[in-house]
Amino acid sequence: MNGPQRLTPLEVAARDEAQRFRAEHHLGAQPMGDLVTLIEQHTGVDVLVMEAGEDEHGLTMRDPQRGAMFIAVARTRRPMRQRSCLAHELGHMLFDDYHPGPATVGPRWKETRADAFARHLLLPHEGLDLLVDGRPGDGPATLSSVVQRFLVSPAIAAIAMAQRGHISETTKQQWMATFTAPTLATRFGWRDLYASLALESDRSRAPQKLLARTLAGYRAGVISARTLANIRGLGVEELLAELDAAGVAVDAPQALEGSALPATTLKTSLPRPKFSVEELDELLGSVDDDPHDVPGSS
Repeated sequence: MNGPQRLTPLEVAARDEAQRFRAEHHLGAQPMGDLVTLIEQHTGVDVLVMEAGEDEHGLTMRDPQRGAMFIAVARTRRPMRQRSCLAHELGHMLFDDYHPGPATVGPRWKETRADAFARHLLLPHEGLDLLVDGRPGDGPATLSSVVQRFLVSPAIAAIAMAQRGHISETTKQQWMATFTAPTLATRFGWRDLYASLALESDRSRAPQKLLARTLAGYRAGVISARTLANIRGLGVEELLAELDAAGVAVDAPQALEGSALPATTLKTSLPRPKFSVEELDELLGSVDDDPHDVPGSS
């Protein structure tokens, strides 16, 4: 076993922020589950999974007028990449990367820090040590165990293992050039798990707060089933069957409290297959509009 590597100041700052976030939200050093839900519940930020261009993986946007912030990531058949993108965007948000930084550091320093934050958040060194200690760290089977356990890419796993001294720098470079998550999953018997993860990461997801408040409008009779179905990405009949099974019915139209009802400016479909700040702001920002602008709400 090699000794732990010395981390750069930027890497240390990213690691410390990831540790702070985990400690603040009592996440320990264990693998993180559904990151969309985790980010929405622990930060209050809306998260959208949507169609996007091939080279568009994720972005974070903030409306300075309302103080609202939301994260958007692309649908993809590569679940580990989507998790990395979500963690990367969370890093930008936590570091408040929306103000000019030190010009002497270089144009990519915020991206580098967000990348490092994502690695440490998804694969904390303490959790890695608990899994790897006592195993033959230089074997691909150990790499596969880390990737499967923490749902990270082989590159993230190899970097962390080298930083902790479990593998050499040469082995790290070889693994990063050789292995992908699908190949490890196939070689070590967890391809079915990977396939299920890929299906989940390739689904569109609207923000939970948006859906909850739109559902309140539907139950009040001021939002149509078609609007709700379009936001969910379902057919109307499929949506109605789902609502019926859950015992959700339309109540008589009535006035709702301001926080319960989305405005009628709500889009009736998810954005087109390109990230558009304007479209996404309209989609997510409308849930905070004045409910008194909605016919029948006063």
